[in-house]
Amino acid sequence: MISEEIQRIHEALPSGVRLVAVSKYHPSEAIREAYAAGQRVFGESHAQELQRKHQELANLGLEWHFIGHLQTNKVKYIAPYVHLIHAVDSLHLLSEINKQALKSGRIIPCLLQLHVAQEETKFGFTPDEARLFLEEGVWRTMKGVEIAGIMAMATNTDNTFRIREDFHQARRFFEEARKDFFQESNHFRELSMGMSDDWHIAVDEGSTLIRIGTQIFGQRQY
Repeated sequence: MISEEIQRIHEALPSGVRLVAVSKYHPSEAIREAYAAGQRVFGESHAQELQRKHQELANLGLEWHFIGHLQTNKVKYIAPYVHLIHAVDSLHLLSEINKQALKSGRIIPCLLQLHVAQEETKFGFTPDEARLFLEEGVWRTMKGVEIAGIMAMATNTDNTFRIREDFHQARRFFEEARKDFFQESNHFRELSMGMSDDWHIAVDEGSTLIRIGTQIFGQRQY
């Protein structure tokens, strides 16, 4: 089943859009099955779980993305190897990632989490807050991180118009930020939007990274 879903999604994705297989709460055996089907990028949202899987599967050379809300005291566990952090929602967090990246001799790509959903429970910068953050420019002084794009989640609703509007707003901000702050950068190119229930809409609205877990792995196993 896992291999069939991986193949089905890969075939449906247009050029330039990559799948992040969200493997949180699923065992390493499931990741190995996805790997055998050609999947190389995996998303986790708990630092200790990611650390354990990274060690268990080190021989596969996987590309690990951290996709959840990252606590500053957990950054040190993933800094030596994480490929992309999807959800930077504060200057404080970005500063800690920078600190731990420099300790590891790395530059860690990060996405700014944009809050566009019509819910108070989502983390992230509002568009106005994100613009102010970019304008203030403290991030430019950090040598251990690079801002590689934007991540956003749509409102948790069955209203596809609302979902499309949320993704469209994130895409519009992404394009404005690229024009206003990253014209000289080749790194600012990722727009992480879309999960199991709404990724088709996200791709229509310009997503370059979709995050799918349940559709691939089924319900969480632990």
